[in-house]
Amino acid sequence: MAPAQEPPEPSDDAVEIMETFNQQSAAEQRGYELTEEDKHKILFFMGLGLLLLLGSTAYLGINMAIFGKQVFVAHMVCAGLTVTLGLAHAVAAMVWFFPF
Repeated sequence: MAPAQEPPEPSDDAVEIMETFNQQSAAEQRGYELTEEDKHKILFFMGLGLLLLLGSTAYLGINMAIFGKQVFVAHMVCAGLTVTLGLAHAVAAMVWFFPF
């Protein structure tokens, strides 16, 4: 049976290479971070879409209930999209701005 070999000691070059790689990785990661202004803009546009979908859902619901138009499927699709966007908006706001 062969004796267990110990792993070679890392050379100074290997340590320097890893430090350089980590510094580059950290710099790239900082480049992808959103600023607070960008987060506010994203939430603003999500809110605009949410209001548009909410208005469309209400419009279709009124047309269906009062005027008897056959728009139930469109009304339900808009309602589903409204709820989905509302949840996404709430989660994004909580993750970005609620102090945990």
